[in-house]
Amino acid sequence: MTIRPRITRSIPFWILVAGSLAAAIAGVVMTLTTLGAMSTTLLDGSATGVDVYVGQVWAIFGAVLLGAGILGVAMALTLATGAWLLRPDMGFPEPSRDEDDAPAHERDAPDAADEPDEAHDVEEPSRRS
Repeated sequence: MTIRPRITRSIPFWILVAGSLAAAIAGVVMTLTTLGAMSTTLLDGSATGVDVYVGQVWAIFGAVLLGAGILGVAMALTLATGAWLLRPDMGFPEPSRDEDDAPAHERDAPDAADEPDEAHDVEEPSRRS
């Protein structure tokens, strides 16, 4: 049986956490700056087609990055919770197996070793040399 390392020492877990946080932060920054620039240019009347139409695409891309980051953080939390719930050091007690706790058919049945076996009780004829 191999012993798995704790989730807090797992490099892929921390890559998931760091990448998810970076994606979420980049998405927020990209979305807010793009929408801020679009609203400024639209309100002062200096907006061009590139500002309006390309800005919408960049805002959507930022929102997708934000959603992917949130999803990654949720997955990391799910993994951490699952690892915490299934940790091997929980120490579940083994049920005691007293004779009083045994099922009735096991208590009442005689052992097979106690019964004589007629096939093995036959004496072999003596050998003469």
